[in-house]
Amino acid sequence: MSLTYEERRHTILSQLDLEGKVQVHFLAERFAVTTETIRRDLDRLEKEGRLRKVYGGAVRIRSGNNEPTFMKRSQMNLPDKQAIGRLAASLIQDGETVILDNGTTTLEIMRQLKDRAHVTVITNSVPVLNCALEQFQGKIIFAGGEVNADYQAAVGITAHELLSQFKVNKAFISAGGLSLSEGITDYHLEEALISRKMMERAEESILVADHSKFGVTTFAQIAPMEHISMVLTDSGCSREWKDTFARLDIELLTGS
Repeated sequence: MSLTYEERRHTILSQLDLEGKVQVHFLAERFAVTTETIRRDLDRLEKEGRLRKVYGGAVRIRSGNNEPTFMKRSQMNLPDKQAIGRLAASLIQDGETVILDNGTTTLEIMRQLKDRAHVTVITNSVPVLNCALEQFQGKIIFAGGEVNADYQAAVGITAHELLSQFKVNKAFISAGGLSLSEGITDYHLEEALISRKMMERAEESILVADHSKFGVTTFAQIAPMEHISMVLTDSGCSREWKDTFARLDIELLTGS
């Protein structure tokens, strides 16, 4: 018996959530229906505002390549980010050195570390640095260089060269998006390159991202998904993504 539209709709949207795109011929074979049926399904979903049709298939609707300001992002999904911050801080042992990249979720990690006198934090993020200077009892190292006022972070060759001097226990990496096809991505190439360097200098790379980032692709790739060992997210993570992380042997922890 062929699947109903609602059943096909669920599968199409789940694939979009994971990969960011679908192909007409692949879906037609999967559902054992004609390509015309799939195109009608995609037409309906486009009218519902769930996807955008392209040649040969459809892609997930993107929020655009213009990232909201740091201040605005810091208030988006704040309870989820705070939960992830608490979870991340609980994984950091006394005596460890960790890297926090420039993100509103990594800022929440820094806030949770304020009383940890025996932890060293390396960051290129001005907001993370400011938070540490106000509250942190441990050691803070700023991976300085050219500070971009829009990103509120140090980028460029000087920051890369400084990061090359360190080998750390854990790198906590934020992201603009995460998809199966494009991996971990960010809005800005300069920040993506810095996050990639941070991962290279860490024994373990941990992605910190609330569930709204899953299935999203932004401008510049940080790394393929296989380059991370763990994902810290919130309770909104879908069953499809949980299964995907398990299949890729990536440990998944959810904050509360």
